[in-house]
Parts: sequence; structure tokens; C-alpha cells
Amino acid sequence: MALRIAVVVLVISALAGAWWLLQILGLPAKLSPDVLASWLQSQGVVGPLLLMLLMVIAVVVGPIPTLPVSATAGLAFGVFAGTAIAATGALIGAMAAFWIARCLGREAICRRFPDNPVLARDGSQRFLTLTILITRLVPVFSFALISYAAGVTSIHAWRFAIATFVGMLPMTVVFAGLGNTFSLNPALTVAAGLGILAVMVWLPWSLSRNPQSRLTRWLQLDRYR
Repeated sequence: MALRIAVVVLVISALAGAWWLLQILGLPAKLSPDVLASWLQSQGVVGPLLLMLLMVIAVVVGPIPTLPVSATAGLAFGVFAGTAIAATGALIGAMAAFWIARCLGREAICRRFPDNPVLARDGSQRFLTLTILITRLVPVFSFALISYAAGVTSIHAWRFAIATFVGMLPMTVVFAGLGNTFSLNPALTVAAGLGILAVMVWLPWSLSRNPQSRLTRWLQLDRYR
């Protein structure tokens, strides 16, 4: 318990310190991509580091959507450099959220749901990796929520990192390339999110009813690795 309290205090202190630093350096009250891009460009060589810091805060705390920050990166530093900066910050934030959830919540969740195949220590790593990859590809699901949720599952950290980076890269490139001129159709994004959610619910149920199917056997090949 003391270790968990120390972790919480450390995380809160680090995030508060990072936010205080951004405020001291003049972070604009209006967090639109064009205003943020101008501010970051005025910070000189520390601008990219401040953007990564902002992205980490956006992922771990969640008050700032991550995709507008990606648009800001493209406006401030160009498509390629902006994508690299935004993706690096998002990955650092995702891994931080992942380990926070793993350290603070996994054991309690496993005790509460001991028979859940997603939480079991011998759960299918391939299924969990594909799930993370799919949820990262469509920017409907909360980036922070997925990161925290993954932390309480049995997915290996390196698998989570790869699925997160590969999955978020396409939309990060798009937003960095098009900046704040790109917007998603709300109806299409909601429909895509509901479709993916339906597949995520249906697939485990279908696999449990067809344990000898080829897909079931493939997903369980690394079950004990």
C-alpha cells in the first residue's frame, strides 16, 4: 500500500510540475493548433520538448485531445518532424499510463475478476495485441482510457508499445500533415467506433463457441508465452 501511495504522489507531483512549467513559459489559454504552433515556434530549440511534454500530459491526464496536439506538431515543425515529435510524446504518455494502471490496479482487478480471459496471466497475447492495434487505428476511443485499460490486462508491455505506435502512426501523420484543416465526420467516427466495439464483443464469444476453429487456435498459439 505504501508503494502504491508513493507512486500516486510521484505521478501527481510530476504532472503538476510539468503543467506548472508550461504555464511559467506562457502556454496559451486557447489550445487551438494555430495558437499553440505559434507559441511553440517562439520557444526555440525547446519547442519540440515542450510539445512532447504537452502530449504526455494529454495522454496521462486526458484534459487535452491528442489529435489536435498532433495537428499542432505538423503546423509548428512540419509533417515528418512533427509526426516524430507527436508520436514520441504519445508513446511516452501511453507507456506511463500503462504502468500506472499495472502498478496500481492490475492485482485488484484480477482478484475481482479471476476467471476473465482478458485479465488472466495466460491470456492470448495475440488477441490483446490486435485489440490494442485496432483501437489505435480509429481515433474514436480515448487514447488515455485505452492505455489505462491495457495496463490491467495481461498484455506484455513491449507488445502494447508496438501496437500503440503502429496503430496511432497513420492518423498522427494525417493530422500532422493537414493540421487543423482536417476534421472527422462525427457520424462516420461514431459508426466506426460502434462497429469495432461490436466486433470486440462478438469475437471472444464466437471463439469460445468454436474452440477448434483455425482462428481460435492461431490466437492461442502464444497463450503461454
